[in-house]
Amino acid sequence: MNVSILVADDHEIVRTGVRQVLLACDDLEVTDEAANGGEVLEKLRARAYGVVLTDLSMPGVSGIDLITRIMALRPEALVLVHSMYVDGQTATRALNAGATGYVSKGSDASTLIEGVRQVARGRRFVSPDLVDEVLSSLGAGKTGLPHERLSPREFEVLRLLIDGLSVTAAAASLALSPKTVSTHKRRLMRKLKVKSDTALIRYAIAHQLIP
Repeated sequence: MNVSILVADDHEIVRTGVRQVLLACDDLEVTDEAANGGEVLEKLRARAYGVVLTDLSMPGVSGIDLITRIMALRPEALVLVHSMYVDGQTATRALNAGATGYVSKGSDASTLIEGVRQVARGRRFVSPDLVDEVLSSLGAGKTGLPHERLSPREFEVLRLLIDGLSVTAAAASLALSPKTVSTHKRRLMRKLKVKSDTALIRYAIAHQLIP
């Protein structure tokens, strides 16, 4: 029996590419697609999939929040994150939130296929280019670094800010009000003990949070 896969990414060209890669596998079948987090949740309400292959950065519900909502909706779901973020912190947060695997978009086709197959079997999978980062991140967790104390939403806001988005743009991406995002920004800056956007970027660079 083929593994049914929901592919979620806000870029059609990425969805098409993933579909073409998996099309060559007799045991894998892309049965549905979603362009944002809201669509992912809508489709999961209607049916279950063997694997949910999803990006982290999409309009509306996204990132760790999306994984958390998927697990709340379907605790049995097997989620494989397919992301441009190649740092251990993001991968570890995704796995801790309930994802079964994490593959960077820089991985080759064979790694993506292996990731889907392993996750479909319920096994943890991290692409080779991220293994060392994830292990380092797990070890760093014992040191209590400031950014490890951020809530999932605060970490998402941090991600968008260090990607260069303004508060307004970050709010639109997360489907939140600018006021709410500003509140998250103030809280995360207080937790990181930084007082300016420049200091925030320096912190991100120093702790390898910038992809």
